[in-house]
Amino acid sequence: MQDIEIPTERTVLRSFRQEDAGEVFACISPEITRFTAWEAPASEEAFAEIWQNWLPAMEDGSELTLVPRSREDSRCLGILGVHAIKSDTPELGIWLRRDVHGKRFGNELIGAVARWVSKTQTVRYFEYPVAEENIASRRIAEAYGGEVREHRHNRKYGCVVYHIPPILP
Repeated sequence: MQDIEIPTERTVLRSFRQEDAGEVFACISPEITRFTAWEAPASEEAFAEIWQNWLPAMEDGSELTLVPRSREDSRCLGILGVHAIKSDTPELGIWLRRDVHGKRFGNELIGAVARWVSKTQTVRYFEYPVAEENIASRRIAEAYGGEVREHRHNRKYGCVVYHIPPILP
C-alpha cells in the first residue's frame, strides 16, 4: 500500500513508519489502555514486536495504520487503524494520547478516515467496536449514524459493535 496522507482541520494522518514508533510508544498510558483490547507494552522492545507486524499488513494492503499529527506542532496524537480494509465492512479503531481527550479529535479523525475509505472503495458499513463504558467513543460512532448491532466480550470488558454507514461527500 502506498503512503497515505489524509489532512483534517487540525491534523494530518500519515501511514505509520518505523520512525514513528518511539513517539507512539510514549503516548501509551494506563488511561489509554483501559478501553483497549490490548495491554500496554512493557517496553519499546515489546512495542516493536507489535508494530513490526503492522508493516507487512500495510504492505499487502490488508490493514492500514495511521499516525495523526497535530498541524500546530507535529506531535503524535495516537494511532488510528483500519482493519480488514479490503472487505466491504472494514473495522475502525482509534486511541489518542490522554492530553487530547475531550477536544473532539476522535470525531474529526474517524470522520476523515471513514470518508477517505468510503471514497476509495465500496463500503457497506464500518464496524466500530467500543467498550460499553467508553461513552466518548460511543458518541463518535453515533455522530456518524452508527448503530449498535452486536455485543461482544473480551478478556477486559464488554463491548458493543457499531455499524457506521459509509461517509460520502
